[in-house]
Amino acid sequence: MQITYTCQASPDVQANEDFILAAEQFVIVLDGATASGLPSGCEHDVQWLARRLGGQLACVLIEDPALPLKEVLREGITRTRGLHAQCDLSNVNSPSSTVAIVREHGGQLDCLTLADSPVIVETHDGQLTPVIDDRTSRLPAYDRDSLSRLRNTDEGFWVASTRPEAADRAVTQSFNAAEVRRFAMVTDGISRLIERYGWGWGQLLDTLEKQGPDHAVQAIREAELATEPGTFRGKRHDDVTAVFGHLAQV
Repeated sequence: MQITYTCQASPDVQANEDFILAAEQFVIVLDGATASGLPSGCEHDVQWLARRLGGQLACVLIEDPALPLKEVLREGITRTRGLHAQCDLSNVNSPSSTVAIVREHGGQLDCLTLADSPVIVETHDGQLTPVIDDRTSRLPAYDRDSLSRLRNTDEGFWVASTRPEAADRAVTQSFNAAEVRRFAMVTDGISRLIERYGWGWGQLLDTLEKQGPDHAVQAIREAELATEPGTFRGKRHDDVTAVFGHLAQV
């Protein structure tokens, strides 16, 4: 697996709540959910959670390279719970994160996503497949209290936090590795190019491959600055992670 990537904080914050960890046969991308201001019951911040969860997921992938990705996520959440067992792990506002994983193993490219950090795979025949968990785009309300009420419920959306069963709600798909031409993984700071600014997934893949992930970041920052505040729901700027990859041909 050969990848290029960037992971950058929003220009209006100091702490980057995105996190990426890559190895020879897997890539993990997380996007920590910015704290709402409601009591979380946890002494740790979102950045802490994203980095600890990423590290635990990597350990599981190294220990058992063939483990189904939903089970990898379940075990990663369980192990991360153990790192802050002194906190109130029943609090629905405990720090949380999206998760995206791509793994090459046994002639397959396995993909997983939970919440809004999609994976996009293109095969040699030109077929482009977004692996997307779009539940956050279909919520009935987006205010702070509604998000708290809907978080980790089947009526709302699921994220990686303190409930291992969130892994069961992840979206997964596998591809024949020999048929994969290229792939990308992005957090929603980058995918807003598609959702807000009219790009297509193919255009994003082309940009990542030919001009590099930093060019995609430049494009989103320019688009954000050219947009009137309040035009779109959510933050004007966000942390950004963009990964472009292809599989080494032997």
